[in-house]
Amino acid sequence: MTVGEMKKFSENSKAQLHRALFDEYCNYVYAIVSCKLKEVASREDIEECVSDVFAEIFRLCEKNLSEGDLKGLIATVSKRKAVDYYRKLSSKPENISDDDFFGGIPDISDISADIEKKDINRIVYENIRKLGEPDASIIIQQYFYGRTAKEIAKSLFMQENTVHKRCSRARKKLKELLIQAGINNSY
Repeated sequence: MTVGEMKKFSENSKAQLHRALFDEYCNYVYAIVSCKLKEVASREDIEECVSDVFAEIFRLCEKNLSEGDLKGLIATVSKRKAVDYYRKLSSKPENISDDDFFGGIPDISDISADIEKKDINRIVYENIRKLGEPDASIIIQQYFYGRTAKEIAKSLFMQENTVHKRCSRARKKLKELLIQAGINNSY
């Protein structure tokens, strides 16, 4: 959707414009926000941030926008709101672990295990991306964000049974890719 299309839309109805913007950019905004907040936020916090992003976008739509990159504007607003939420959530005492509070020093074996886990996660993520779309999105939404097949189907404009089938096939293909990458079956 371009700014010009928005102006035509807004002549008819603000509610229709808001719905169209939300429908078109919800997954995009959710991906940006969840990527920034995954370390400190709950799913509810992420959804609240997404709502605030759209509130800000709707507020900006009511101003006289010049022709430009709407997707870029939405990305900028999303990133800024996510950073604000990250700062707010990071500063809460409940987000600080006992080890952080009491100055616990990790064991060297914990550090090496953590590094190995990060390497494995990177390899898994790279191989998920090799699956292509929409399979990569389905796997990421289901296993990284805990979304149900019904939620994924709605966000990707697919049937729920199609999501189940694609997920099953994608898992098999991912398993083969991980074996080729040297990651054993137990992971």
